[in-house]
Amino acid sequence: MDVVPESNRNPTRATDVTVLGLGAMGSALAAALLDAGRSVTVWNRTPGRASELVGRGAGAADTVAEAVLASPVVIACLLDHSSVQKTLHLAVGELRGRTLVNVTTTTPNESRALASWAAEHGIDHLDGAIMAVPAMIGSRSGQIFYSGSRAAYDALLPTLEVWATSEFHGEDAGLASLVDLAMLSGMYQMFTGFFHGAAMAATMGMSASDFAARQAPFLAAMAEELAGYAKVIDGGDYTVAGQQSLEFSDLSHIVRASEEEGVAPSPIAAVQALISGQIAAGHGSEGLARIYESLRSDS
Repeated sequence: MDVVPESNRNPTRATDVTVLGLGAMGSALAAALLDAGRSVTVWNRTPGRASELVGRGAGAADTVAEAVLASPVVIACLLDHSSVQKTLHLAVGELRGRTLVNVTTTTPNESRALASWAAEHGIDHLDGAIMAVPAMIGSRSGQIFYSGSRAAYDALLPTLEVWATSEFHGEDAGLASLVDLAMLSGMYQMFTGFFHGAAMAATMGMSASDFAARQAPFLAAMAEELAGYAKVIDGGDYTVAGQQSLEFSDLSHIVRASEEEGVAPSPIAAVQALISGQIAAGHGSEGLARIYESLRSDS
């Protein structure tokens, strides 16, 4: 276990911010704060991860309660909602009167549950959703969405802006998570589409790298179409001129080709099922964007 100098083991000293959780992201957040001249106390469940940050001036706490007592602002960057609950319950009393910023990835309802718990215990709560990888923290090339306490967001904005571009989405604590996960949904489905295409191309001997060299610029060009689709969806009229119809967009040939090559067609088959459902409902002549109606919460 790394030895932390005694001079940095004073959990009662006043620091600007405490960071709970020193995984890759938590460490990046703490390091960016130190680089910006903030004083920081850190804690991690597994001992030994604090040494580099301590070497840069951070204080290390042995317990969650000590870490919380060191600062008026506590950042939780942990594995999941369950780990946040378990960790914070170790310092409920110490958290009272402080501001908690949870940047752990959670679902909207998990974020709301944490906000309710915080309110019950006199804790000002702000939820954050990080749209960045650790290397982007401090460069402002990433984004972090926030929701929950507007007062906390306004007061902490100079600190939050140290990490990335900040964007407030409202006092419903679940909204930042909702936007974050919605964006990640598009990303992961894009990646899965690439994996499926690469598997198809592999049957003819093409490497994934060669396929990526062809796919990347094509996807980048197609991303330019998103604004047009969004305009149609927001307008609610899927019959406006210039749209590719659902009937023309039938993807059953891609499904068959995948099956013929022995490649699981599940990613593209899921899209085809949405198209088929809208055609069966009598909307075949309308635009492809109409499959949005099969997905929306009030459909």
